[in-house]
Amino acid sequence: MNEKKTRPAPSVEVIRRPSLAGPPRPTSTRGPPSRPPPSRRPPLQPPTPEQVQALAIRERVPARIARGELDGKMKARVWRKLHAEEAKRFEEAYQLVAHTPGLALEDAFALLQSGLSVEELRTRRARTARRVDLREARLGVAAEPIDRWLTQRIEEKTPLAIVLADRTVLDVLTAVQPLAFILERGGRVEKLQVVLLSRAYTWEQAQPSLPRDARLAQRPAPVAREPDRRPVSDPRPLLERHGQSVHLELRNGLGVARPLLAVGPYDVLVGAEGEEFLVPLHALVSWTAGSEGPR
Repeated sequence: MNEKKTRPAPSVEVIRRPSLAGPPRPTSTRGPPSRPPPSRRPPLQPPTPEQVQALAIRERVPARIARGELDGKMKARVWRKLHAEEAKRFEEAYQLVAHTPGLALEDAFALLQSGLSVEELRTRRARTARRVDLREARLGVAAEPIDRWLTQRIEEKTPLAIVLADRTVLDVLTAVQPLAFILERGGRVEKLQVVLLSRAYTWEQAQPSLPRDARLAQRPAPVAREPDRRPVSDPRPLLERHGQSVHLELRNGLGVARPLLAVGPYDVLVGAEGEEFLVPLHALVSWTAGSEGPR
């Protein structure tokens, strides 16, 4: 029996070529190469208000835009392109300021919006300032002396003489409201109508001897609704005359010369103890103290 001879498997010889990259480089223990530190700019100085104002006027832009340009932000010319309508209003306002000496930028905007003249705007601003000053003056004067006198008259149910512009009412005061007196029989009487208030017997004794201006007796001076338009509305000058004799000229022509006992935000109390006259400031046409002229 013939036996098959097993042939050996062919062998493959692998020939490794030498690497062209050369031997491996040793690993470096150093970190990444250090870069030179960036040069630090000195911090910019904030723009002064004068610089901001000068740039705003030159470029005809708001102060905030001028400040932003000086701080390195948006340029004024860029802002004008992006906000053409607002830039036009600022252009008109700056032109008005340039042609009107002493006119502030906010006043120029007020003129453009309201259509007023410069004189009308300044008159309105002066009235507003006077109103603010008058409000502060009234807040700075204590009302307790006047309120205490009125409270005593209510509690004692004192018969009073309420002198109006053209007549005198005898009644009893029952309550005081911010804008009116409440009388027992007469009901509500607006404070602006009252010229003088006193005890009935005090008025009966003093009335015949009080001087009276015939012209004002026939046509009493009207009372302006706005306090800043009245002849006398600021109580502060009267505070300096506390305890001194003052002469009060009332809008219905009556003249009252008595020592000044108390000053309130809206009224004065003159006379002697038990013979007081309460006179609202709106009822005064003028007043004098000593040898001084009318106030």
